[in-house]
Amino acid sequence: MKKIFTAATVEEAKNNAAAEFGADIDEINFTVIEEPKKGFFGKLKGEAKIEAEYEPKTAEPEVNETTPVETVEETEEEKTAAVIEWNESAQKKADCAKDYILSIIKSMGIDNAEIEVTKLENGALFEIKSEEFEKLVGRKGDILDSLQYLASLVCNRIDREYFRISTDCNGFRAKRKVQLEELAKKIANNVKKTGRSSALEPMNPYERRIIHAAVSEIEGVTSQSKGEEPWRKVIISSTNPRRYDNRGGYKKNGSRRRNGGRRPSKSFDITTSFEKDYKKPKPEDTMKDSGLYSKIEF
Repeated sequence: MKKIFTAATVEEAKNNAAAEFGADIDEINFTVIEEPKKGFFGKLKGEAKIEAEYEPKTAEPEVNETTPVETVEETEEEKTAAVIEWNESAQKKADCAKDYILSIIKSMGIDNAEIEVTKLENGALFEIKSEEFEKLVGRKGDILDSLQYLASLVCNRIDREYFRISTDCNGFRAKRKVQLEELAKKIANNVKKTGRSSALEPMNPYERRIIHAAVSEIEGVTSQSKGEEPWRKVIISSTNPRRYDNRGGYKKNGSRRRNGGRRPSKSFDITTSFEKDYKKPKPEDTMKDSGLYSKIEF
């Protein structure tokens, strides 16, 4: 399958493609159609446009009357038994990252933490087990993100072969992903009704990809990331936005709605749409289980 993606940068467009296809970037063929141009003071102008081509892997054969059940079961067991093997460098980096994370946790005054390491291709997942969940996760996972970033810097100083570090604590990432998907769907549906774009609060690249993937499954809306890190945020927009005409009203589906015969006000307002629409009250306050921007209860 082929599809065109646009974003502020080529890298962001590739991430959007990977999120929509549900595949790794390495599995997708990219063709750069257009890149942002540099303006004054090195500031980028315009958007990046790429063509992404992805061929999903062939599904496993179904069991039928001519396929012995024993053969299928053996194939699944072989897959389950497959273990990722690390070379000496990967093992050293995993041990280095684990020791570093434990040292930071102890410096925080937490002595009962344990780390379970899961081997991944070109990296590892470090699942922290501790009763001090709130201290280790932080606000929206910012402490987990910091541990992940610092451990990656430390262990990758061993050599030039990159080793990817992922951190989690008591299953926080999975629960956060569900809440972000619910938030994305709620805001996207509101954008479809009103025709007005909505900006979410700044998020890290991992969380922005979750939002983009959720929005891509909803017809009538689209999403893009804007801004500079760490204030880069996702903008959700309608594919059929309302447009003002030259007489002060706005058009929707061919009709014109009056606005008292006056043009819309152009008063200066620095309040973001996120603050207007989602901070008073916060939408996550009505979400099931727990608040998105407060602590997560287990």
